[in-house]
Amino acid sequence: MRFYLGAHHVSQKWWDAGVPLFISRRTLTTRKSLPIAREGWALDSGGFTELSLFGGWRTTEAEYVSDVRRFQDEIGRLEWVAPMDWMCEPHILERTGLTSVEHQRRTIDNFLRLREQLGPLVIPVLQGWTLDDYLRCWERYHRAGVDLEWEDMVGLGTVCRRQDTADAGRIVRRLADNLAGRQLHGFGVKLTGLESFSDELASADSLAWSYDGRRLKRPCPEGRKSCANCLHHALAWRTNLIERLGQQRLTVA
Repeated sequence: MRFYLGAHHVSQKWWDAGVPLFISRRTLTTRKSLPIAREGWALDSGGFTELSLFGGWRTTEAEYVSDVRRFQDEIGRLEWVAPMDWMCEPHILERTGLTSVEHQRRTIDNFLRLREQLGPLVIPVLQGWTLDDYLRCWERYHRAGVDLEWEDMVGLGTVCRRQDTADAGRIVRRLADNLAGRQLHGFGVKLTGLESFSDELASADSLAWSYDGRRLKRPCPEGRKSCANCLHHALAWRTNLIERLGQQRLTVA
């Protein structure tokens, strides 16, 4: 499994750390100059924040495509990007006023348009809440001419943020069974989720280290008020995670 370390801040020292990063477009667009990647990384669209704040996408597809191309050229080593997807958490649906079926339709339509402009750099993402939701989304991709079994990477949205790890595990394992290989990416996977079903994932990202760092009582080694944005803590957390997963005989890169 390839593990991408999620990060709030993207100063050059994070990119020099030698680990795969998972960065939101919204974070990068606040910078006057861009860093240089020393390791492969992936781009989050920032959709969860946009939908939470505005009840819809304020960023246009043209802006998104332009940003992706700039990041690809100037930062380098960009492995894949998420589409401008629509999450299906109940509170997100309440915020947008739309149904999960409509969120799936908009996610797939956006993926198709971005695929025309960005090629295989943009990956398809499954959205839903129940297992039946995800299977319906899978079928919608199929009807749109996208055979997920042949994609290099398929993102799994929404499922990994839920509190019921067992329910998330059932969904992950069923969808992984549908794929020809282990090409499923878990967005925002919690530590309990990684320990439960990471054997079914080709890759995953997590910012769980930041929440953990916020609760630590010891002084931050970087002199911050907390370790919520501390690279030292993030790397130590990642090392500990890999050791724990290694005890389950999982190989993590």
